[in-house]
Amino acid sequence: MKKFHGVGPATADKMHRLGIETGADLKIKTLDFLVAHFGKSGPYFYGIVRGIDNREVKPNRVRKSVGAEDTFLQDIHSYGPARERLQPLIEKVWGYCEANDIGAKTVTLKVKYADFTQITRSKTVSSPLPAIGDLEDVVGLLLAPLFPARKGIRLLGVSLSSLEARRPEATPQLQLAL
Repeated sequence: MKKFHGVGPATADKMHRLGIETGADLKIKTLDFLVAHFGKSGPYFYGIVRGIDNREVKPNRVRKSVGAEDTFLQDIHSYGPARERLQPLIEKVWGYCEANDIGAKTVTLKVKYADFTQITRSKTVSSPLPAIGDLEDVVGLLLAPLFPARKGIRLLGVSLSSLEARRPEATPQLQLAL
């Protein structure tokens, strides 16, 4: 059974019992069939599989995270090249935060290996990171334990969450003790 976005285990099991395994299977079902079997969710399933989504677009919603990632043509096997490839991603997410006067307390490192297994490592600090150097330090701390790598790294990503508006500070922020 392929996963459908937003469909939980119980509904997925029901779809399976009804012979709905793919989007194509769902698309051939009539609106009446879907309403009879899925109630008020029937019209939603009918529309969404046809590219119809009447939910309101909320362009000004509060962003919960900001991230960047990169996939590599050749796998990475050592810390130095991995850290080097993370630098532009760090600069990108930090630049977004600076441009929007946002601070972040949680840093997440995403790693996808050549066999497509994926892991994440994160660290949350008590107050928003004050400078890009602090972000670089946290990323380095999250990355270092992954080496020596048993398998090649295909993708790296950095995301920031626990975002909040930056507040002007009367006194300089102390360095983080990581």
